[in-house]
Amino acid sequence: MMISGMFSRRNRRPKSPELLKAWESLDSRDVPGALRQLRAAGEEQPLAEVALVVRRAAGAAGFDDLAEAAAALAAAPERPKALYDFGYACVERGVSYLAVPALREALRRGDGSLVVLRELVSAYEDEGRHREAVTELTRYEGELRDWPDGYLLVFNAVLAGDLELARRRHARLSDPEDTQWQPARERQNRVLDRAAEAERASSLDPTDLRGWQYVIAGTVLGTLSPYGFDAGMHGRYAWLQDTPDGCLRGLLRLRTLLEATGVRPRSVSLLPDRDSRILGLAAAAVLGLPAEPFAPGRTDTVVVAYDLDGVAAHDDGPEILGQLFERVPGQVLHEHASCWTDPPAITADSVGLLHQSVVPPWGAQLRQGADGGVEPGPADDRPEAEIAAEVTAADPSADPGDGEGPADDDARFAAFAGVVSGTWLRGDRARVRSAGPVPSSRFA
Repeated sequence: MMISGMFSRRNRRPKSPELLKAWESLDSRDVPGALRQLRAAGEEQPLAEVALVVRRAAGAAGFDDLAEAAAALAAAPERPKALYDFGYACVERGVSYLAVPALREALRRGDGSLVVLRELVSAYEDEGRHREAVTELTRYEGELRDWPDGYLLVFNAVLAGDLELARRRHARLSDPEDTQWQPARERQNRVLDRAAEAERASSLDPTDLRGWQYVIAGTVLGTLSPYGFDAGMHGRYAWLQDTPDGCLRGLLRLRTLLEATGVRPRSVSLLPDRDSRILGLAAAAVLGLPAEPFAPGRTDTVVVAYDLDGVAAHDDGPEILGQLFERVPGQVLHEHASCWTDPPAITADSVGLLHQSVVPPWGAQLRQGADGGVEPGPADDRPEAEIAAEVTAADPSADPGDGEGPADDDARFAAFAGVVSGTWLRGDRARVRSAGPVPSSRFA
């Protein structure tokens, strides 16, 4: 009641023209549109006015915790606790970009509280702003504890592409006394081991997508997009209508990877969703291996997914992904098309390509309609084996693209795979949310 009373004495509408656009979106009950306007408004807006908009948006979405925190901030924007509570609620509700300015101010007013600093770092991580997380952590380096603060500094330094800082700070970390941090310690050891191998075969510069994908995730990326490399994509796809040719090329890269690393699977394991079964049957033909339904614990097998998000959507998907989190000896998880803007729940060992949005070759792809417009065509409902045979009979020749990207020939790929073979297929398959040091353009 007290918060409500204080709030009622303040202006109910923001004054900022940018924030008024978000307010008008809420007048139309367009909460996603209001959030987009809040992001576009930038971080220099008055926090009390931002809180006005967020309170209304959160109320419309049923996020009572965020609505209450926003009301408190609107009533007392100078209070460190109100700033922190608002930032915390924003992070919890997946709008970390709104948390950053509030948490920065809370940190300034709260004399560098480590609790606030850690929450600010979490918000930066959610936004992929790892360099800024490093800057904040190093500003308070004399006050940091090894766990979690020193670990967070190393983690964000790697994701910002600063291996020198990561190695220097990693060498100073003590062994964690609390066993909950031991998996993180081991994961970080593996990251830096992978970096030591990858830099022998790759530049690890801000455009080296394959190299950095291996360092941060342990994933060997099969192919690079031949379009828009110098226009901001750096080897990733935005929206892609996939083709049988592209699927076959990805599977041939998988075969090269297995040969170059000396991994000798005895079977292909078929996941239950239709897209993965089609690709799995094609993989079995390409690799010359028998195909059998996925079984947890099976060793020496290649588990083939078209898209792990598609696996997750299957009735048995969440359970299967949980079974794939921990590695089984000789098991390789291959995902053909992996979303880089919203990574799947687990990380594959081998990925054919990185995309923001994809339509499988046999899906409802867009086509020109009779009226000249664009419309989705029908999905291909032929038997899975028939479509898989079409994939194996496709043309695997590389798409020349626009000619701007780096060379991505088979020999270069095989050389990279051979060099990193000593650190591949280690540890769990934990999700890696960050795109890492290589930026790419994102599309709404």
